[in-house]
Amino acid sequence: MTPDQIGFALLYLGLFLLIGKWIRVKSKVLQNLFLPSSVIAGFLALLLGPQVLGNFFDGGFWSTGVVTDEVTQVWETLPGLLINIVFATLFLGTILPNLKKVWDIGGPQLAFGWTLGWGQYVFGILLALLVLGPFFGLPPMVGALIEVGFEGGHGTAAGLQGTFEEMDFAEAYDLAIGLATIGILSGVIIGIIMINWGVRKQKTEVIKDTDETSATQRAGIIEFENREPAAKMTVRPESIEPLSLHFAIIGLAILVGYFILEALIWLEATIIGTDLMTYVPLFPLAMIGGILVQLFFTKMDYTNILDRRMVMRIQGLALDVLILAAIATVSLEVIGRNIVPFLLLALVGILWNVFGFFVLAPRMIPTYWLERAIGDFGQSMGITATGLLLMRVADPEAKSPSFEGFGYKQLIFEPFLGGGLVTALSVPLIFQFGPVPFLIFSVVMLAIGILVGLFHFGKKTA
Repeated sequence: MTPDQIGFALLYLGLFLLIGKWIRVKSKVLQNLFLPSSVIAGFLALLLGPQVLGNFFDGGFWSTGVVTDEVTQVWETLPGLLINIVFATLFLGTILPNLKKVWDIGGPQLAFGWTLGWGQYVFGILLALLVLGPFFGLPPMVGALIEVGFEGGHGTAAGLQGTFEEMDFAEAYDLAIGLATIGILSGVIIGIIMINWGVRKQKTEVIKDTDETSATQRAGIIEFENREPAAKMTVRPESIEPLSLHFAIIGLAILVGYFILEALIWLEATIIGTDLMTYVPLFPLAMIGGILVQLFFTKMDYTNILDRRMVMRIQGLALDVLILAAIATVSLEVIGRNIVPFLLLALVGILWNVFGFFVLAPRMIPTYWLERAIGDFGQSMGITATGLLLMRVADPEAKSPSFEGFGYKQLIFEPFLGGGLVTALSVPLIFQFGPVPFLIFSVVMLAIGILVGLFHFGKKTA
């Protein structure tokens, strides 16, 4: 692949984003769904790509639709890269809170997300033991795939491909990729429906009444009189462009996270002789890198050159491109493989997450429960980016503590679930020790999440 092809693939993203925005402006249905332009653009690219449009043509110019193989190859790598930017920017340009504030604000979302994640293991393993094993001959490791596919996503599933093969369960890769695919699609669709339900039933505290929203607001355009600067100029452009400076600082945060991860991998290999840390993704460490960089600037920078609004604009760009690329490149083919076990796994995962949202979240999260729970629901269905997307729809101006609480929650959540250590080790642990010990451990972790959520945070008032 040449640099020109890579450059064209990136330019093509901009074209689809523009078309997605134009469709959003013109479509009342999509406006009523609060569907972001990046999601519209992603589905459009999926429909016009080789998996849908290309299937109507047997060879020839249109065999890949309007999205070439080179474009697809570039787009497939973007979500795993851009999620590092999203997480590195979570705390840059902010005043870092003390541990009490982290627990008070992020604790309810941690308890709820913890409950959803461990519940996926509990019900997945039970499904494997009671149905998928006896009737379909699948090994008990298949029970871990709901959490691997839904919480971990395509990147985690791909990272575990070698592990699946070593354990003579290569089919798990296709199942996990398929679950990640349906998780993203159903997570966005169900999540948007939930937000609209919340608005109609007056469960939301930020978006109160969509009927009173102006035409320009529905189209996603800010009225001229309400427009504010997107960012502040904290340095003089003749010395360095402010956008360039902030991009460099974000890059530094990701590099710090990368060196931390490499150090942990080296220490584990040297001291213990294992390679478990190689399964840990970079983005939670990129967030830690962002915290360390922010601590440095808090102590050493007396000119306040870091502007939070500028950081948020870079984060927003990364998130828009990530969402478009992730949706446009999901694999539709794998959904047809092992269709009955796949559908059962997907159905159990979806039902548990929906139950958790409607039944547990209002009782665990004392304030702004829908705006905050929708992010954890999205992450539990289709990776972190889906949760961030749904929170942006439910709280477009970040008026609630949803984004802040979500970020605090990730400090404890991500090292274990959603692509962390537990996600990476669940299949090997079940293979090594059997499903029952891991099921018991998962039940204990689930009980802790439910008890803390219901009887500690759930009893608090605004």
